[in-house]
Amino acid sequence: MKIGKHFTLDELTVTHSGLLNVPNKASIDALTLLVNNVLDPVREMLGEPIIINSGYRSLRVNKAAGGVATSQHLSGEAADMDCSDNAKLFHLIRDHFVFDQLIWEGGDDKQPAWVHVSYKLQGNRGEVKQMKVIKGKKTYIRL
Repeated sequence: MKIGKHFTLDELTVTHSGLLNVPNKASIDALTLLVNNVLDPVREMLGEPIIINSGYRSLRVNKAAGGVATSQHLSGEAADMDCSDNAKLFHLIRDHFVFDQLIWEGGDDKQPAWVHVSYKLQGNRGEVKQMKVIKGKKTYIRL
């Protein structure tokens, strides 16, 4: 099922856990908002495909992925993604879009390993963070 111009429901529910990962209508609606307000427009600006590593996650998939209990992936409000230049992707979103959270995930100071973005129907906070692993622990630093 196509959601927006460039993304499908299958892409946004991908999991490598082997666990069932089927969103309800509210989560599909949230994914559609994320696609329409961030993912499709940034894909157009970038001019190349964006690979979704994780979008919607069921409770079991989220737990298997090491996600927190409050993860926006559980409601379909978030996506982790990659492209040929994740830093460019991050900066395009930061500079041109409304979002709830934008996280430079791992990697180094020149290139994140992947980009996390979330979008809500109301109350988007515009939080920008960088995740670094310090002494084996994920640490989130506000930028």
